[in-house]
Amino acid sequence: MSERRMKFFLIKSMRTNFVFALLFSFFLTIVSWSAELTVKTDFEGGSAQVDSIDSATREINLRPGGDPARGWPCWWFVRIDGLGAGERATLILRGSERPARNNGSDTGKPLSPNWAMPAAAAVSDDGEAWRQTELGTRETDRITYPLIGNGGPLWVAWGPPFTSRESEVLFADAVKARPELASVFELARTREDRSVRGLRFGTPGSEKKPAVWIQARQHAWESGSSWVARGFVEWLLGDDADAVRLRESAEIFVVPIQDVDRVATGDGGKEADPRDHNRDWTDAPHYPEIAATQQQLLGFAAEKRLAVFLDLHNPAATDRRPFFFVGPPELLSDEARANRERFLSLAAEHINGPLFLDPKPRVTGQNYHPLWRQISGQWVNDHGNPHTMAACLETSWNTPHSTTEGYRKVGEQLGRAVAVYLSGQWLTVSPDSPVPPAE
Repeated sequence: MSERRMKFFLIKSMRTNFVFALLFSFFLTIVSWSAELTVKTDFEGGSAQVDSIDSATREINLRPGGDPARGWPCWWFVRIDGLGAGERATLILRGSERPARNNGSDTGKPLSPNWAMPAAAAVSDDGEAWRQTELGTRETDRITYPLIGNGGPLWVAWGPPFTSRESEVLFADAVKARPELASVFELARTREDRSVRGLRFGTPGSEKKPAVWIQARQHAWESGSSWVARGFVEWLLGDDADAVRLRESAEIFVVPIQDVDRVATGDGGKEADPRDHNRDWTDAPHYPEIAATQQQLLGFAAEKRLAVFLDLHNPAATDRRPFFFVGPPELLSDEARANRERFLSLAAEHINGPLFLDPKPRVTGQNYHPLWRQISGQWVNDHGNPHTMAACLETSWNTPHSTTEGYRKVGEQLGRAVAVYLSGQWLTVSPDSPVPPAE
């Protein structure tokens, strides 16, 4: 065959292959685009009102799900199927139109959509590892999030979910890492017969040491608070000198989810009927898990060793820095007031980025909520020891660092603050307190 003829056949073959590749790529694109989109919420924590799905335009319209009687309808968590790898779609989110309770009463008005609309949503390819979407485009009554498919299920949520499944993984990892130190306990069974479980960290004789109680998710939709609790646990299990000192010198309890029922059903929890968990701290609590927590804390107080109580939450959309809620200082003993000031100072020093603590706390007094006396921190102030330090940490959820990594970092930093606080150098206590003296 002549050289000229060979070049002709090579060029023809290349053109044929190019056309075939182009047609095949076009065929795959058509198949991908024609796949039907589906949205599912039939899993733990799943929740959404699906207004419409347009498989042709790849557009999904949602609202938060949940029953307003079970808390603010601001949580949403869905699984999307039918998106091809690299294929783009849009999720358009509007606020719930259903009336929601506020300040302990039914206002007859829908909840502000701001509570349901983070600047960027949480997204995952496997329901376990979470990242943020690109920033959404906000309009008056909606926000549009851009999505990119992976060829399989795509999980999208208000924030990184943390359900009982994540709790059990955390428990198993802790016991495996420190079997001589960590143990799992059942705090209570809920009104809907689910188990509320936590971790106890203690060595022989721990029951005579200062008690530290850390809990999260009294409001079910505030998922970031559970990730902060996880960060605290992971740090406590490590080899950091402060972590070693803390777990050797104190008995520590961590409950990553208090409102297990509403976390499971995808409800908001806050301002639930008849009241939410953080308005239930009375002499006769509605929720068994609150009653059980009170009994634990009262036991520590009777032994004069209730040292630290921390309640973990997430705040409003406009709160871009973490901060503490605390009870009115005039209702504290001199010891408790001094200890709280020292702890807050240490927390501001240690929670130092990428989420930076606002050093000025906010007060949950009578102007905050009609049931302010029934909020956890105030109940602990009223029933604890003269030296007890109680506070609520609100970790921002609407920032670029409001991710699983960012939340866990806050948990680690909170742990360091607690460790230094309990080292004795910073702690003012009664002479008969069992808290160890300074080294």
